Amino acid sequence: MTSPKMVASGKFTNFNKNTVYVIPVTKKSDKLVLGATPIETSALTTLDLSSVGVSVELEQLVRLPAPNGATYALVGVGQKDLSVHDLRNLGAAVARKLSSFKDIVIGLPTKDAADTTAIFEGAALGTYAHNAYKGLTKGTEIKLQTVTVITSHKPSAAALNQINVLAEGVNLTRDLVNMPGRDLYPESLAKAVQSAAKGSGVTVQIWAEDRLAKEGLGGILGVGQGSSRGPRLVKLEYKPKVGKKHLALVGKGITFDTGGLSLKPSISMLGMNFDMTGAASVAAATIAIAKLQLPIRVTAWLCIAENMPSSTAQRPNDVIKARNGMTIEVLNTDAEGRLVLADGLSLASEAKPDYIVDVATLTGAVQIALGNRHAGLMGDQEAVDIVRDAAEEVGELVWQLPLATDLRSLIESDIADIANVKMGNTAGGTIIGGLFLNEFVGNRAKGETDNIKWAHLDIAATAHNAGSAYGVVPKGATGSHVRTLVAIAKRIG
Repeated sequence: MTSPKMVASGKFTNFNKNTVYVIPVTKKSDKLVLGATPIETSALTTLDLSSVGVSVELEQLVRLPAPNGATYALVGVGQKDLSVHDLRNLGAAVARKLSSFKDIVIGLPTKDAADTTAIFEGAALGTYAHNAYKGLTKGTEIKLQTVTVITSHKPSAAALNQINVLAEGVNLTRDLVNMPGRDLYPESLAKAVQSAAKGSGVTVQIWAEDRLAKEGLGGILGVGQGSSRGPRLVKLEYKPKVGKKHLALVGKGITFDTGGLSLKPSISMLGMNFDMTGAASVAAATIAIAKLQLPIRVTAWLCIAENMPSSTAQRPNDVIKARNGMTIEVLNTDAEGRLVLADGLSLASEAKPDYIVDVATLTGAVQIALGNRHAGLMGDQEAVDIVRDAAEEVGELVWQLPLATDLRSLIESDIADIANVKMGNTAGGTIIGGLFLNEFVGNRAKGETDNIKWAHLDIAATAHNAGSAYGVVPKGATGSHVRTLVAIAKRIG
């Protein structure tokens, strides 16, 4: 999906037919008033704003006739100074709600080029629709071609290029995640990533079952053995000529999760095509980092399988061996994400990168703990701080949870090195998932310290938005935290 053209114009000239002009609305002395704007508003001076349903609430929008066959869009901006994040969300909301127009002219206040950039970024992220599976009914038609911001604070060409690259990455993730499991399976996901990486400077390797077995990837093979569509591992590499730091990204890529023989209830199986969001996110972020030519080496590991029940599926109490030699007793086949990530984290550790960040729709417990808009964050404090600061920079929400070592004993096994869950335990599910993953970073399973700094992002609650769109977040697949991953690379490069 192509982003609209972004134009920063120094001044307002005149109204054009079939163009919509965005005016801010705020409150003064408990009365709705038009906010400061460079757009001509004399036609609205006698209007009682409250009588036409205008609201000061952020992102609320009302359309009214403007001169020369144009349209006003009066948008609520609250009663405080607008932050960069507010402007990004307003840009997205405006573009989404007015996408039936070809041209939008925005007259929101900006104090510097960063404010203007945020509006443009929001507009690029907000104009997304997934209509590939619409048949007789039509989906949202995006007609928007140009977004103009009236401002003296013009972004640089590099900033505008970054907006387009990030929007491409986020929308690639959204498109992949929105695909049904019938069409997106391990082989097709691997090929889609390979296609998306062409021309970006990223090299791609795809490992099928024979290579997975040769490399000792028992976690990925075990999860995928119940499906007729075999598992894959995809390795992406970006090696710039400059840059000394090395970032490894690991993504969970369960293209559909039935729970395996520990079968999910039917209601819980809905939406399980989203269980590959981590893999899609790290792939999209790696490609974006390469397109932006950031001075940092990046290796991404996509751990891809389809978790199905069949006569060949792994059983509860089976023992598998991960890449690092650690044996795992599988007590619940529906705790499969950590099994594939065990192999990915082990592989990532072997190159001794400076940082590892894994991204996964790992636990339903994170939604119970943090709600629908925060990702859970755990790991080594240095890496956690970088991820948290990067997320704050781009306006995505994370919340650190402790790696509570007192819970580690819950995943001891009588017959293997570790169990993947504690059956019957409902306490600290997200943290237990993090503690399990920690065992596969570097030499930690052996009790040895290493210099690899690791962070784990549990995006199970943020990968999919079942409610109405808000800010930069659409309904359905969100593409959340792709921009955070790119911001991490910029910070440590």
